[in-house]
Amino acid sequence: MKSQIVNIEIVKECRKKLILLREDLLNRMRGAVLEVSAYDKMAGDEVDQTVAQAFENEFAMRQTRTRNQLLEVENALARIQRGEFGLCEETHEPIETPRLLALPYTRLSLEGAEIRESIQKRFAR
Repeated sequence: MKSQIVNIEIVKECRKKLILLREDLLNRMRGAVLEVSAYDKMAGDEVDQTVAQAFENEFAMRQTRTRNQLLEVENALARIQRGEFGLCEETHEPIETPRLLALPYTRLSLEGAEIRESIQKRFAR
């Protein structure tokens, strides 16, 4: 089975990192919600309301990025459970250990990332 190619100690270390990252992301989301709910966007003059609207828009973008990263973390934890962790979705080869340790939620090896990037560039034209 290909999933056995990834060292079990590396998988354990990545799992710990993913769990810590998940907690950090959830805490950031909770903190941001409290911050925004404390901000009264109906108070003040037109300038204050415009600033409040810009703040709300930035908050929405940050929450979307955080949610997407949280989804990647959850998917990585699920891949660990299924025994599919550490395999590139593009090349079906093991992802480089330093890459896994740096980005434990990654789904692509360096080669796989390059392939995806070239495909995206081709279709972006």
